[in-house]
Amino acid sequence: MIKLQDVTKVYRTDTVETLALNNINLSVEDGEFVSIMGPSGCGKSTLLNMMGLLDRPSDGQVTIDEKELKGYKEKALAKFRNEHLGFIFQSFHLIGDLPVVDNVELPLLYRGTSAKERKRLAEEALEAVGLKNRMKHYPSQLSGGQKQRVAIARAIVGKPSIILADEPTGNLDSNLGNEVMDILLSLNRDRKATIVMVTHDENMALKTNRIIRLYDGSLVN
Repeated sequence: MIKLQDVTKVYRTDTVETLALNNINLSVEDGEFVSIMGPSGCGKSTLLNMMGLLDRPSDGQVTIDEKELKGYKEKALAKFRNEHLGFIFQSFHLIGDLPVVDNVELPLLYRGTSAKERKRLAEEALEAVGLKNRMKHYPSQLSGGQKQRVAIARAIVGKPSIILADEPTGNLDSNLGNEVMDILLSLNRDRKATIVMVTHDENMALKTNRIIRLYDGSLVN
């Protein structure tokens, strides 16, 4: 489902060159739930951004669902992301002045989905994360765990084949973190979603199929 071949990422300024990823060769299979672990600054989020087509490698090739995307223009990449990928972020990235249901509908708005179908799919996604009764609430009226559930609902509303999660339990206590993790595990089990999760939490990582470890931008066996 995801394949990185000889992927290197270098960030350059006028005076500094930083090697963020060093010759990464990695495959994630269809339906797999994978964790990425490593110390802060080792390249975990950069690797996730490569998989999510949010950044381009300095060298190497990224293939998603058997599509090599190196030559895609930004508009085509954005369309591909919208249709195939769902993103979950540590800090939720909800829009405060929109009710929950409108936050969840956003990816469908960019697809041109009708208002009736957007609402139906948003309600379905919120029900999947146990928050259908909160659809008219605003983010400020929700707990941290509820906000992350809304973020998950937004990620799955378009039925993506791949979910990319950057520290999805990082801002939550252990109980709420376990609730969010249970939702991700059920999405992987019941919907066969391929999930890649960056985490610092070894206990959460051990619940996934495989742990990928990074150190100084390189894979560690």
